[in-house]
Parts: sequence; C-alpha cells; structure tokens
Amino acid sequence: MARVALVTGGTRGIGAAISKGLKEAGFNVAANYAGNDEAANAFKAETGIPVFKFDVADPAGAEEGIKAVEAALGPIDVLVNNAGITRDKMFHRMTWEQWSQVIRTNLDSMFTMTRPLIEGMQSRGFGRIVIISSINGQKGQAGQANYSAAKAGVVGFAKALAQENAAKGITVNVIAPGYIATEMVKAVPEDVLKSKILPQIPVGRLGEAEEIARAVAFLASDEAGFITGSTLSINGGQYMA
Repeated sequence: MARVALVTGGTRGIGAAISKGLKEAGFNVAANYAGNDEAANAFKAETGIPVFKFDVADPAGAEEGIKAVEAALGPIDVLVNNAGITRDKMFHRMTWEQWSQVIRTNLDSMFTMTRPLIEGMQSRGFGRIVIISSINGQKGQAGQANYSAAKAGVVGFAKALAQENAAKGITVNVIAPGYIATEMVKAVPEDVLKSKILPQIPVGRLGEAEEIARAVAFLASDEAGFITGSTLSINGGQYMA
C-alpha cells in the first residue's frame, strides 16, 4: 500500500510541485491550503490530489485537518511542512501583528502539524518529516527579520526532533531553497531580476520548483533512512552554508 504524504501549503508554488512530485513517486498525497479556494480547486481538478482547507497556525484547526486527512487516506507517514507567509517590513517599522503572523504560520506550525503525528509515526516505526526553510533563514535578509527568524528556527527544531526520533525509524530534514521561479519571483520586474538577483546566483538562473520537489521525494523515501537532522541548500550556489 502506498505511503500517505501530507503537504502543507500544497496547492500553489513550491508546495504544488512537491505534491505532484510525491504523487509521481508513488505516494498517496493530500494537499493542505489556507484560503485560496479557486486555486485549490483548480489544483485538485488538474492533479486528482485531494485538498484539505485548514490554518496550520491554529492548533485546533490543524488537529481537525489532520484527522480529516487520516480519515480519508489513512495514517500519515510523510509530513512536508511547507506552508509559509511573508509580512516584510524593516524591523524598526514592523508591527507586532506582522511579526506574530509570520512566527505563527512559519514556526508555530512545526508544533501544530507535527505534534499530532509524531506518536503515530513512532508506534509504526516509520516517519519522514521534511521542512521547507529558506536561504534567508541561513543568511538573513533585510526587511525580513520575522521571516528569517522563523526559517532559522525550523532548523533548530528539525535537529532536536531528529535526535529524539532517530532510533524510531523517523527522519527529520530541512530544505533551504534560494530564488525559485514561482509566480511571486517571476513578478519581479525583468530589469531587477537581471541586474540584482541573477548576478547573485553562480549558476546564473532561478531554480525550478520541480528541483525542490525531487529533493523532497528523495528525503521522503525509504532509501533516505540514513539522512536525518540535515539541511540541504538548493540555491544555485548563492549561499554556501
């Protein structure tokens, strides 16, 4: 029987590519989303992947969402914590709400999504947890103190959880993408892209979401059982940690 994988923020951008990639790799995939019904329904129609609407920042909502996924597909073997938001502002102008919204969605969701699943993974002797961080969690980024803090925080979370569960058949790893050719990045003016962004990337191009998805699929596989507590940088050489 195919293993069940849940991808948060799994209907758009990098998350959509991950959901599709896991399905192609033979997983039974569920994709979570927070609010864009139109995009989620289009994704479901295109891929046949079931979608589940809940807010990963809300503990009760996340728990109910996980129960709905497991009722539909069975116990979750693979969790991809991908959901994330930005509320960019230079720190001296940042509000508490801009700070806390990002921390809740990008960091607190490590608890809300993983805590309800970890004991089941332990009892079954298998689990794969893959967390999508960011190059800006590694190097920092002006105007993103909230986002950089959250994306750095998930690395510490992964290392601690990996140690707790290494003997239980559960691996916990992080992927830190650089500039990926998503809708958001493609919306950057072409002159800015060519003059400001691409010169920072030694390979001379943006990454593709499918390149992130292939890495997730490998880390989620049985063959990746000796890799845990690691952070894989996929950024074209822009930042070598």
